Amino acid sequence: MLTVLDHPLITHKLTQMRDKNCGTKDFREHLDEIAELMAYEVCRDLPVKPVEIETPMAKMTGYELSKEVIIVPILRAGIGLLDGIRRLVPTAKVGFIGLYRDEETLEPHEYFAKFPKNLEDAIVMVVDPMLATGGSAVDAINMIKKRGAKNIKMVCLVGAPEGVKALEEAHPDVDLYLAALDEKLNETGYIVPGLGDAGDRIFGTK
Repeated sequence: MLTVLDHPLITHKLTQMRDKNCGTKDFREHLDEIAELMAYEVCRDLPVKPVEIETPMAKMTGYELSKEVIIVPILRAGIGLLDGIRRLVPTAKVGFIGLYRDEETLEPHEYFAKFPKNLEDAIVMVVDPMLATGGSAVDAINMIKKRGAKNIKMVCLVGAPEGVKALEEAHPDVDLYLAALDEKLNETGYIVPGLGDAGDRIFGTK
């Protein structure tokens, strides 16, 4: 299910990020702040369990998270969303997945994968700023599911309709969260209007 988080603060910060004159420092800071704002909504339905505590005034029944949260950035741009989400869920564990596509066979290959234990029992948030064709997201989720993950949420900053369609068809059980759903992909596979190459803009590599 697709959820577009149309919040004034998210829209404001995303507009600043989209500006081609936004430098690396500001781009990274805006992305970090948007990630934290998005995390509030993404975590809205996390399961909780009752716990007995004692306040300075009385005993009471409160609630705490009943499942572990694991955040999995798709390397490398997904790292830009990590700190903002972890500020809101500081107990979250972190896994990493890196993919490349064989230019001849177009088959995806892992070049790096490292995950905490108990993926099958956790809420797994796969994060990547851009959902363009959807290929990397679909492949990453395939590989995470093979390791036992069952409850998966995909969190992206900007998505294209083509990527949303591909993800929904491949993984209808995965909830998708976007800060913005853009118009289309161009002939080279970039999101329009988009914000360019998120990885390059986060890390200043271009």
